[in-house]
Amino acid sequence: MTATLSDIPGYVAGAWDIDPVHSDVSFTARHMMVSKVRGQFRTFSGEIVTGARFEDSAVTATIQLDSLDTNNDGRDGDIRGERFLDVASYPTMTYQSTGVRRDSDSYVIDGDLTLHGVTKSVPLALELNGFGPDPYGGFRAGYTAIATINRNDFGIDTKLPMDGGGVVVGEKIQVTLEIEAVLRQD
Repeated sequence: MTATLSDIPGYVAGAWDIDPVHSDVSFTARHMMVSKVRGQFRTFSGEIVTGARFEDSAVTATIQLDSLDTNNDGRDGDIRGERFLDVASYPTMTYQSTGVRRDSDSYVIDGDLTLHGVTKSVPLALELNGFGPDPYGGFRAGYTAIATINRNDFGIDTKLPMDGGGVVVGEKIQVTLEIEAVLRQD
């Protein structure tokens, strides 16, 4: 554990592993133009490296797309299939940060999202939830990150038009990450 100067209470520079048991990667999509459907990815991993200054930090993450769960087996199979994610051809989604910047009273992580064989720049609005010791002798950090992506930008452009206008599945997908990370003890 490396102490650092920072205006963030409890902040520690170092390498952190995402704790999948205490983290959540979820998404929300508009359904039939009137409601929203929510889902999660159950299998993911990642590393956060906090720098001496928080702005010098970096993150990498990988999500296993076949772990998608919307609480409906039929819908899950359709989303995993060729019309949408095509997990047989594209089994993972990855994120690699390119920078961290302050935005007023919060932070933004800039980075590249690779999904469906396409890489695009996707900023994540970041909330720092805290840093502190855990009851097991370790040290933890918590973050909330949110982004909205357009699935068409990643080649997932199935329309499924509805009678009377609109589409069954909206183009904009909100991704929410509730991340708890554990500091590596070297």
